[in-house]
Amino acid sequence: MNLRKLGLVALGAALLVGGISAPPALAAETQYFPSLVYRTGPYAPNGVPFANGYSDYLLMLNERDGGINGVKVEVQECDTAYNNDRGVECYERLKGSGQSEPTLFNPLSTGITYALIERARADGNNIVSGGYGRADASDGRVFPHVFTLPITYWAGADSMIQYVRAQEGGSLKGKKIALVYHDSAYGKEPIATLERLAGEEGYTFSKFPVAHPGLEQKATWLQIGRQLRPDWVFMWGWGVMNSTAIKEAASVGFPMEKFVGIWWSASEADVIPAGDSANGYKALGFHGVGAGFPVHADITKHLYGKGMGAGKETVGDVLYNRGMFNAVVASEAVRIAQGKFGKRALTSKEVNWGLNNLEISNARWAELGMPDFARGIKISCADHEGAGSSYVQQWDGKTWSKVSDWIAPNNSALRPAYESSAAQYAKENNIAMRDCK
Repeated sequence: MNLRKLGLVALGAALLVGGISAPPALAAETQYFPSLVYRTGPYAPNGVPFANGYSDYLLMLNERDGGINGVKVEVQECDTAYNNDRGVECYERLKGSGQSEPTLFNPLSTGITYALIERARADGNNIVSGGYGRADASDGRVFPHVFTLPITYWAGADSMIQYVRAQEGGSLKGKKIALVYHDSAYGKEPIATLERLAGEEGYTFSKFPVAHPGLEQKATWLQIGRQLRPDWVFMWGWGVMNSTAIKEAASVGFPMEKFVGIWWSASEADVIPAGDSANGYKALGFHGVGAGFPVHADITKHLYGKGMGAGKETVGDVLYNRGMFNAVVASEAVRIAQGKFGKRALTSKEVNWGLNNLEISNARWAELGMPDFARGIKISCADHEGAGSSYVQQWDGKTWSKVSDWIAPNNSALRPAYESSAAQYAKENNIAMRDCK
């Protein structure tokens, strides 16, 4: 297993794995950010840019600002290869290896998130599963240490239905919608929501699981394109499954403008390998795309201008920007908690307070060099999602472009679903629900 330490200090960063010299000694007062990544394995093309964006943003804070309120950042990576058992092993290796207690863990895998939730609860550690993981963990009364911000898979499914309903003139009655999904906990997350909405909206819903890693889909798409002939296809895919699905959809003549993926099926790695077949393909997003934000200029100046940084070729990619998004959430939680506990390295429990009180306003995004990069986020004791929104982006063969307004999910229906599922989980696991009043 690759264990990679990034000593993020003012003079630079180095990698213990990859042939770069070892880092200088860390200052005594550092905030520790353990990082579960997958730079190897079948999903590496998606994992690498995310890991780069996460580490680059945090390193840039050290180089540009001297850390977070003067407290330097330490990052250690462990490569899970998107494997649940290795994810657990990485968590166990990283949780006690920093200069401070762990700030939080980003599992970057629904399966690994499921495997870590109760371990992290017992250890007093925080998990941020932004846009993945258990949707019902949005109920902070049952999951005080798990944060799903800014949006869940259930909310993504709801937003997709809202989008296609609008495209169909306001009604989906009599329409056919198919879901092509990674046959894992991740891919199964939206099914219950889409089944509920089928009853409410009047569309026919069909499901098509795809086995890991997703290279064999010809029979699936022959059935979809030549037998079912749906009006819309949704995709919950990851890695090579996404580009394979796009190519197979094109081969049976399914129109790309009617093909909508979740935000994990929405990166350059998903469309570029499909070539011209991907032109017109759509997917959800919840943050900005491209390298045109001031923060990218800061990263280029303070890192790559000094021969530092994790991967210049990925700067501005969708998943690089998602790594930055997660680094902002983590560092802002620390900054907010420092306002209560002092400008020093914080404990996991103190960071938990910062996460439970996290607020990143539109104005704050601009201050961070990311104007209009994402919607404002506000977390509370009970609400660990923050009622986030998403939008639809479309690939034109060269770039992603935003082609819809922000879509707010129907939280009046989703929140009771979160609470009901969380209450059942609490009952099954003998968990006392905390009082958020």
